[in-house]
Amino acid sequence: MELFADALRSLGSERPVIDVGCGTGHQTHDLASQGFRVIGVDPSGAMLERARRRYPELHLVQGDAGLSSVPDPVFSGVLARYSLIHVPPEQLGGVLALWAARVQSGGVVMTAFQSLDAGLHTDVDEFDHAVAPAWRWRPDAMAEALAGAGLVERWRLVARPGDGFHRFPECHLLSARPPE
Repeated sequence: MELFADALRSLGSERPVIDVGCGTGHQTHDLASQGFRVIGVDPSGAMLERARRRYPELHLVQGDAGLSSVPDPVFSGVLARYSLIHVPPEQLGGVLALWAARVQSGGVVMTAFQSLDAGLHTDVDEFDHAVAPAWRWRPDAMAEALAGAGLVERWRLVARPGDGFHRFPECHLLSARPPE
């Protein structure tokens, strides 16, 4: 999250940052407390209600990853921590293209997702999730999907937390829209 915030700061933009799948608002609040103008978006009214009770100062809207509920036409960045996992694979490219079209020149998109174990020879794999259908991605396949939308990978971090709570490796991947 610190590297994402640093990338946003380097833009010096006043445009909003969109937190897709903001849930109870923790990351939205963190970014707002650092001085960013943030809009949290989540499809769950119940999650947004919890976020509003805890962080009444946040700008939160109900909506999905397509971001049609966000009125601002251009963003400085998009944060999608463990929310793209719920977008069906056949819809992912379209969602990313919508984001790329609305992210400002030089703007950044950070995705975090459960990734596939080394040795699995597929790009995407459905897994059981307590909330909704979910898919985990091979990091190279997610980077290719972002590139197909016009977003260039800047860095990625793949880790396997050894805490017994996380079942799969995790990937954080930062991409940017090339400057015009």
